[in-house]
Amino acid sequence: MPYIRRLPDTLVNRIAAGEVVERPAAALKELVENAIDAGARRIGITLAEGGLGAIEVTDDGCGMAPAEMALALERHATSKLPESLIGADEAIELVATLGFRGEALPSIASVARLSLDSRPAGAGEGWRIVIDHGAVVSAGPAAIPPGTRVRVEDLFARVPARRKFLRSARSEYAACLDVVRRLAMARPDIGFTLSHDGRRVLAVQPGEALADRVAQIVARELKDNGLAIALERGELRLSGIAGLPTYNRGVADHQYLFVNGRPVKDRLLTGAVRGAYADMLARDRHAVLALFLDLPAQEVDVNVHPAKTEVRFRDAAAVRGFIVSGLRQALASGDRRSAQAPDAAAMGRWQAEPVAPAAEPSIFAGTGWGGAPAMGSVREQAMPWTGPGTASAVAPAGRAEPADALPEDAAQFPLGIARGQVAGTYIVAEAADGLVLVDQHAAHERLVLERLRAAGAGEAAARSQALLLPEVVELDETDCDRLEAALPQLTRLGLAAERFGPDAMLVRALPHALGTADPGKLLRDLADDLAANGVDAERGALLLGEKLDLVLATMACHGSVRAGRVLSVAEMNALLREMERTPRSGQCNHGRPTWVKLAMSDVEKLFGRK
Repeated sequence: MPYIRRLPDTLVNRIAAGEVVERPAAALKELVENAIDAGARRIGITLAEGGLGAIEVTDDGCGMAPAEMALALERHATSKLPESLIGADEAIELVATLGFRGEALPSIASVARLSLDSRPAGAGEGWRIVIDHGAVVSAGPAAIPPGTRVRVEDLFARVPARRKFLRSARSEYAACLDVVRRLAMARPDIGFTLSHDGRRVLAVQPGEALADRVAQIVARELKDNGLAIALERGELRLSGIAGLPTYNRGVADHQYLFVNGRPVKDRLLTGAVRGAYADMLARDRHAVLALFLDLPAQEVDVNVHPAKTEVRFRDAAAVRGFIVSGLRQALASGDRRSAQAPDAAAMGRWQAEPVAPAAEPSIFAGTGWGGAPAMGSVREQAMPWTGPGTASAVAPAGRAEPADALPEDAAQFPLGIARGQVAGTYIVAEAADGLVLVDQHAAHERLVLERLRAAGAGEAAARSQALLLPEVVELDETDCDRLEAALPQLTRLGLAAERFGPDAMLVRALPHALGTADPGKLLRDLADDLAANGVDAERGALLLGEKLDLVLATMACHGSVRAGRVLSVAEMNALLREMERTPRSGQCNHGRPTWVKLAMSDVEKLFGRK
């Protein structure tokens, strides 16, 4: 029989530290969260070698007495649970602080040299405790202002198996910076400073507005290219800033998500964001945003993992549906704008002096305005595009239409009055405050999609198309149970199916717009979606609804005015007016901008007038 014995406390702490403190950024996160929970108004952070050399966190919070400091360094000792909740079954569910497990300080102290200095407000002096890899080295008075200072050095110095798996100082610093940014966004009422190897990297003042704090940390352009979010549904509240679809990134690391003030990295939330932007972004582009979800503490479990970056919702489908519908509603009501940052290289080429080859004859020789061919001349084509407000009269073939004077009410037209067309693709318009360029295909693609939706094409696309021969799809019994429970919602979206034995479904009809889809693959995808997100009685199966959105976007793309199509001035103006009335007209269905504006002051600068 093998001999069973208890592990020593130092080894237990090192094993536990593997989950809580996996890298310098994890240790930094725990220390800053402790400072926030202590009621600090200002938190100073100093790093050396990306946190591999040293981490120091100083705050002006409540501080600790010597006896409390000794207790804080013991495992599972915490001040975060009120005495009234000690022993209560719901204690963890009702916790309102960032930390509550009582593992961080002892775990860090077991794998590093930790110096803990603290002084409560009103105390005559502070106290210091130094622990070197689990062993108390010294304890005594310390000169420190009210608050707490924690310094961590030589992380994993005596655990070489863990030390060798750490990344370079640059990579570890990037992870630490990300942690500080997220916590600083979560608490705009607190001031944060971060220094790395003697260089000040981040400095934000306490008491800032949420929008200002987010824009300062994420990107200053976000404030001008984003929408403020403030939504409520029952006890759920969603706030923050969502970037315009045209203001996007190639990676998803500029999506900051918070639940009850806690930074999280949750697959359900990121999936909801992806679903909300589905028909406005290309597949390889990602939205830039900071979203703050608040809900009752008993509706979310924050005790899923020791790192506390994962959460679990009691009603995941309701949370996902709220975020998807809320973001779409906000973007539809306010995102007629487009990200207006012209490409710097393209603007630079505008200022380059053109040099014609000396041997070439002048293109203006023998012409009135040279007889030069009219670039982008407006000509009537067969089957002209028409839209709401299109004038019936068009220019005769081969003759450019005269440009009218800018009307007095031009300020009512943000996209201006059409003046011509370039390369059969771009509309040039004059607005009261600048020059507007419109991508006619991208713009019309968005208009057609919104027309289809407004006319109920979503319901039309969801009409059933009966299969010639019903198809039997074999699935796991649990997947069949989920699909059977969701059949009323699936039927409303055009999918006619029924249970066919314990582990199979019989598909009789598919949504009309998905008539060529593989029934087996569709049902398996739906079952996976229901397993992850459940079903929302109001929206139906989330995945099927999003698939139909993608189908409508494809239909709109194929039914839009193509690049290279010459339009009349009346057609161009009709397009501009409809864009001004249409939600989400600032970007096409793939997330590209539909128009850009060059302010008149910028035009004057190009010609040296300013």
